[in-house]
Amino acid sequence: MRTFEKSDKLHGVCYDVRGPVLDEANRMKREGMEVLQLNIGNPAPFGFTAPDVVLNSIHEALQDPMSQGYSDSKGIPVARQAILDYHTEKGLPNINEEQIYLGNGVSELITLSMQGLLNDGDEILIPAPDYPLWTAAAKLAGGNPVHYICDESSGWYPDLEDMEKKITTKTKGIVVINPNNPTGALYPKDILEKIVALARKYDLILFADEIYDRLVLDGKQHISIASLAPDVFCVTFNGLSKSHRIAGYRCGWMILSGDVGRAKGYIEGINMLSSMRLCANVPAQYVIAPALAHRPEVDELLLPGGRIYEQRKCICDAIADIDGLSAVTPEAAFYIFPRVDAKKFNIHDDEKFVLDFLKEKHVLLVHGRGFNWTEPDHFRIVYLPDMDVLRRSMTKMKEFLADYRQR
Repeated sequence: MRTFEKSDKLHGVCYDVRGPVLDEANRMKREGMEVLQLNIGNPAPFGFTAPDVVLNSIHEALQDPMSQGYSDSKGIPVARQAILDYHTEKGLPNINEEQIYLGNGVSELITLSMQGLLNDGDEILIPAPDYPLWTAAAKLAGGNPVHYICDESSGWYPDLEDMEKKITTKTKGIVVINPNNPTGALYPKDILEKIVALARKYDLILFADEIYDRLVLDGKQHISIASLAPDVFCVTFNGLSKSHRIAGYRCGWMILSGDVGRAKGYIEGINMLSSMRLCANVPAQYVIAPALAHRPEVDELLLPGGRIYEQRKCICDAIADIDGLSAVTPEAAFYIFPRVDAKKFNIHDDEKFVLDFLKEKHVLLVHGRGFNWTEPDHFRIVYLPDMDVLRRSMTKMKEFLADYRQR
């Protein structure tokens, strides 16, 4: 009898944020077990709600008959104008509405951007650790993702020597995830300028994933790398999913800037792919302009006393109290990427480590290799759950590690 296997294009593609460990957690929940979930950056299940301006805007949009039909494949004009204004404020050079594309979340646009660029065997530099969709999208497009190291001992900033060493004649671009997922690192201007210099030196495209640019703590400021690169072709990704707590609305965008004249063929491909998927979610597009117009200068959640700020402190303090764990304090987003002493606990398989922890203590994490980190010595915590859940989870981790040795 004929059987049907998955496409060969999927070999080596993974998305372990929603992988086998999550499958086990879901099985446990179906059997009535409580599972504390620290695995996914989805604000809604943890009690974070969208601002009123967003909720009112979507309600109004649903009453408008125009929101029931397709829009222009790049998006509705009012949303693109608001995005243009926002990125002009952030210093992106030489941009106009025609260089803005709305998508069903940034995820769709990442995939589209890789499909439009990469031929079989082309290389693209992606950070390690990374948001794994980047690696998966590059592989599915036929490309070869090459991971440059982000250095934990330097605050998880990119290792620029490693980055340059991995550039070849096949390299087409550099992906920069800033603020970073999974580490929460925020890159300073001098690091960004050096990455721009590499892109300029080797004629590469910069792909800037900046979805967390409005979730920066400690009074620090996010700098868009495209603002430092007026002569380099840049593709910048952003959206409202995290900053406005509307991940389910699938509301993201992509903007082209810099020397777009050198990318006419690529832009033709992007236009074709954008048209083929017709358009992004139209009611969600109507949220963008009011959301960007009425955003606070600083989100109160990020200030001392605010929920994200205090939960970051809670998780950092808890990690510091556990023998065998350490972590760099995140500066943005709501992730932390702790190191576990693999030698001390005989850990050779980090997926097994988080699975063992799940089965014994009913706490769900994501292992470091799920973010294309090569060693079995890290895992990601999402600190969106309230402090009671964070404290309980870390108490369970302390108990678990007290006598854990991987077999």
